[in-house]
Amino acid sequence: MNNTSTPAAQRKTSQWASRLGALILVASLAACGSSVKLDEAPVEDRNTTTGQAGQDGTGSGVDPRGVTGVQVPGMDSEQPAALSRIVYFDYDSFEIRAEYTAALEANARYLKANPNRKVALEGHTDERGGREYNLALGQKRAEAVRRSLALLGVSESQMEPVSFGEEKPAAMGMDETSYAKNRRVEMTYR
Repeated sequence: MNNTSTPAAQRKTSQWASRLGALILVASLAACGSSVKLDEAPVEDRNTTTGQAGQDGTGSGVDPRGVTGVQVPGMDSEQPAALSRIVYFDYDSFEIRAEYTAALEANARYLKANPNRKVALEGHTDERGGREYNLALGQKRAEAVRRSLALLGVSESQMEPVSFGEEKPAAMGMDETSYAKNRRVEMTYR
């Protein structure tokens, strides 16, 4: 076989192969895309004592859209009733206000007295700002609470800071009252 292809022909073949590879990559990524809408509220009406579904199909642990619910170990743990477990923040801030000192001290005492308990420090923001910015701000808020609890003597192994950004609002609405309720860190015990 005589290989007499010119450099120009080789470049054309290489360009064609690159375009074909890019097309295959785009097609495979499109096939991996999810059709789940992120702005839909999850179904959370499950009867945990019987595990039975309600008449409308909720409560079975199965989303009516066909998505099976996920059980996270330790998430059903009883939360300490007497403790205030939410710290609210000012707009675009991760500085803990002085009014939450007593709540943080009470949570620190509880965690030190119960070394087997762990706490998720869930950082949240209001909907203003971009998604990446809000995830970062939620993480900074969770880290600020973690640092405060650590300074009060809580073991690092008992705390897990995590950010939900704007994804889990406590209040729906586009007014300052709703925004203020969404700028928070929730302490969820496990």
